[in-house]
Amino acid sequence: MSQQHPARSTTSRPARPDASMSLLTNVMDHSLDDGYAEAAARRGVEGRAGLPRTLRAKLGLAAGLVLAALVVTVGAAQARIAAPTIAKEKEELIERIEDGSKNADNLQENVDDLRASVEEKQREALEKHGDKGARRVALLSGATPVKGPGVKLVVDDAKDTESSGSGGPRESSGFSDTGRVRDRDMQRVVNGLWESGAEAVSINGQRLTSRSAIRAAGDAILVDNKPLAPPYTLLAVGPGQKLSKKFQDSADGQYLYVLHKDYGVRTSISAQDEVRLPAAPSLIVRTAKPVRTGEGSTS
Repeated sequence: MSQQHPARSTTSRPARPDASMSLLTNVMDHSLDDGYAEAAARRGVEGRAGLPRTLRAKLGLAAGLVLAALVVTVGAAQARIAAPTIAKEKEELIERIEDGSKNADNLQENVDDLRASVEEKQREALEKHGDKGARRVALLSGATPVKGPGVKLVVDDAKDTESSGSGGPRESSGFSDTGRVRDRDMQRVVNGLWESGAEAVSINGQRLTSRSAIRAAGDAILVDNKPLAPPYTLLAVGPGQKLSKKFQDSADGQYLYVLHKDYGVRTSISAQDEVRLPAAPSLIVRTAKPVRTGEGSTS
């Protein structure tokens, strides 16, 4: 006789719609607040465990805090006591520096006065005891100021002083900034004025002599170790129109014209009815010899 299998209940729970998103569901059900709470509780336990529990440990901690406070207090007190002493020493040092500066200024004034006195006596001696060529010697040495007809020549840097690779008279001399007036340019201009017949020349009010040196220090032009700033104003004593024309026709005048035409160096020249040149700031005597007076004695 066949047996029937007992009927089994096959009822089952319906599947959740979000079963495929179990990871996101877990994140939503278990937020990070629990983790923060556990970490806070752990820190609280550790903090309480880090505090001294015995009376001796508590006394030791209190003594350490008192000692630290005492050290800080003593340091602050010493700094406060030493502050007036440091300030006083600083004031004394400042006074010493000011006194030294005043003494140096006074000594420099004395040196300038003595130098001016010596130069004046040299000029007087040159004018008084000079021979027939005394005036020319005084003129070339810059011992005396001069005035008379002449020319005024102004030379200035170009507005655009950047490098130019177009070639020209300055390229062979190693100049890169072809729009800026250099010491070699000024040397050629001054020599051109002398060669054209100038009797005396000055640059920016500084008298040139037969021993004057025009050099460079960086981008600055030095005349007898004194820096000049552009524009450079050159005054030359001589026959105005004739001197101007002769200079412009000379090789050095043509050189200046090329600088103006090709590199933008600004120039202007004009004849003047009268120009005034000061005496040279210093007169250096290299050689000297006694001069006989009318009485036959030497001085």
